[in-house]
Amino acid sequence: MAIVIRLDRMLADRKMSLNALAEVVDMTNVNLSNLKTGKMKGIRFATMNAICRALDCQPGDLFEYVDDEEDSD
Repeated sequence: MAIVIRLDRMLADRKMSLNALAEVVDMTNVNLSNLKTGKMKGIRFATMNAICRALDCQPGDLFEYVDDEEDSD
């Protein structure tokens, strides 16, 4: 099982930089970068709410479930 983070796609669609998003949601650029690259193990609902508000999107636009082939064996 894998959750793919699509933050980079949403930023590109909205023509917004990671730095600009960090300012709007009051997070550090490093923390947002860690989220974008999948290095974070969790996210608070308040943070997700702020990101969705800033990017005018739904949580499902940011995260995608991809079934690993190994799990289906």
